[in-house]
Amino acid sequence: MKKVSILFLILVTSCSINLFAAKNLYLSYTKTPTNIYKNQKFEIKIEAMITTSNFTNISTKFLNSSNIEVLNPNSSWKKISNDKYENSYYFKVKNTNFSLPLFEINLLNSNELIDQSTLEPLQLKISNIGKADDRYSNIVAENIILKAYKTKQYNNDNALTIIDLDAVNSNLSDFSLKNIEEQGVSSIKEWENIENLVYYFVTPIFQKNLIFTYFNTTTNSFKEVKVPLILQNELVSTQTDLNPNDSTFEKYKKIAAIIVFVIFLLIYIWKRWKIVLFFTFISLIVAIIYNLPNQKGVIKTDSYIYILPTKNSTVFFKTQKDERVEALEKRENFVKVLGVDSDFIGWVKEESFEKN
Repeated sequence: MKKVSILFLILVTSCSINLFAAKNLYLSYTKTPTNIYKNQKFEIKIEAMITTSNFTNISTKFLNSSNIEVLNPNSSWKKISNDKYENSYYFKVKNTNFSLPLFEINLLNSNELIDQSTLEPLQLKISNIGKADDRYSNIVAENIILKAYKTKQYNNDNALTIIDLDAVNSNLSDFSLKNIEEQGVSSIKEWENIENLVYYFVTPIFQKNLIFTYFNTTTNSFKEVKVPLILQNELVSTQTDLNPNDSTFEKYKKIAAIIVFVIFLLIYIWKRWKIVLFFTFISLIVAIIYNLPNQKGVIKTDSYIYILPTKNSTVFFKTQKDERVEALEKRENFVKVLGVDSDFIGWVKEESFEKN
């Protein structure tokens, strides 16, 4: 009986050691907010310490959340040292009654589960801000830059304004102006933590400026943004050209494409790996495409310039003569154009655009 007991203890101890040794995945939060705001885009950073090299993939599941949106659920894990990986997930809370997800991280070798760990959901405080401010634009951001603006007469009573905004760690897709009946998004783009928004709105022709506010998460205070509403025929020289080629987003994209190509090229020169040569070739093609000059063309007399590439879009204006333009983008049956001789930007129907 004594021998049986000893054998049993040895077996239990051995199993315990094996189970402990089999643990290969340890998780921790490395960046979390303490207080958040409704509709704010915020970051949660997770670090995974992995004690084995016998894996091919790390996957993440978001469990038991409510009233919250994961903005980048397919974000890839990045290696930061020999045994550490990290991932940044961005979230947006839709309602003050919300629950963050439980993070389930799986370590896989092909389709075989090697290990699994979970992180319990955080408890965060949330504030619903701007309810009493008629100028609040629903935006929470580290910073907003009004890059460009342009106002033209829309009809006898109203003026149409287009603004170009850059924002850092923001929710520009929620941008809205209170007490403005006609408004909308012309385009929105995102690059890493920077968003770019081109937005239009219609105001009474006598209105000289428009002020909106946003909540600045760096200063934890509301900031004003003032848009001068200067009709083009009043003072053209004071307005900034709405040229998307000058946008921060486009510049970053072009520079990033070149940097990626250079990195792959240097790695290939150093290591001479054939697979790296393939990626070098692909990144070169991408860099060339991103940095190609825009196609030139002409739009015909009496062509309508639209704010959006849709059939029911508001008409910006009608051309009085043939206009030389650059083609910036194509979407279905519309082409986005930039005036070469005249300062304008908008969408035209494809049949109105003639290539040079």
